[in-house]
Amino acid sequence: MKRFEDLTEAETLALAIANEEEDSRIYATFAMRLRGDYPATAAVFDGMAEEENEHRRSLLALYERKFGQELPLITRQDVRGFLRRNPVWLAEELRIDVVRRQASIMELEAGQFYARAAERARDTDVRRLLGDLALIEQKHEAVAERLAETHLTEAARTGEDETKRRLLVLQVVQPALAGLIDGSVSTLAPIFAAAFATGNTHETFLVGLAASVGAGISMGLTEAMSDDGAITGRGRPWIRGLACGLATAVGGLGHALPYLIPDFWTATAVAAVVVVVELLAIAWIRWRYMETPFGSALVQIVLGGLLVLLAGIFIGSG
Repeated sequence: MKRFEDLTEAETLALAIANEEEDSRIYATFAMRLRGDYPATAAVFDGMAEEENEHRRSLLALYERKFGQELPLITRQDVRGFLRRNPVWLAEELRIDVVRRQASIMELEAGQFYARAAERARDTDVRRLLGDLALIEQKHEAVAERLAETHLTEAARTGEDETKRRLLVLQVVQPALAGLIDGSVSTLAPIFAAAFATGNTHETFLVGLAASVGAGISMGLTEAMSDDGAITGRGRPWIRGLACGLATAVGGLGHALPYLIPDFWTATAVAAVVVVVELLAIAWIRWRYMETPFGSALVQIVLGGLLVLLAGIFIGSG
């Protein structure tokens, strides 16, 4: 691996050409992967890829004039200390905010690198060349801003934000909400049945812990195995399963943990308050993300929770 300072002028120019070609392909990949859900942002990356290609062609023409037709094979991986690209484009699902941030970092890092390299260069031709490359990267940033102004109109941004929100709901909120409802409601009966049957807070806590963890594992596996996301667009199964399983466990543990309090009636009162908070949180999530009227969501979830709670108390007291 060579040091950047040891590169010849021809190698430096070849490295710039390879860099422009790779960045162009990265932007083209971003555009291809985002076109279905984020067409406006895809158009921005199409334009940026074309700009990178234009710069590559200009650099190739300059190289041919100075050094001929034979281009040495050298990439950033061959140079010690050269910037590396984070391969976010290899992810199965591209997050729009991550992609935009990655593109900004790519342009900024390249410009800064060339500028610092130009300052360290002792050969005047190399210094001039690296300075030109730094200016090219600065122009890339201006091009990105201009393209964004052209394609990412207010209406386009609004549409893409709505798409982002829809994907969040499908891939995270819905499975987590299903788990939270199951964990908060279904565990009410066994926990309060154990509480009123035994009158022992420690035993009630153990029942609640077992019910919560078991329900979390069961719901997580069910969600993960029910849909691979290939057709429905609901994302990676393990992410949905993890969100559902954790939410289920948290929902049950919420009203199981108060039974760590030694006094039975104090623990039960705290658990009842936690149940109310959980039900309110579920109603709010349904209103915020599922567009369910808050009053309707509250009545539905409170009614269901109350029925399960009374069933647990009745069974435990029998």
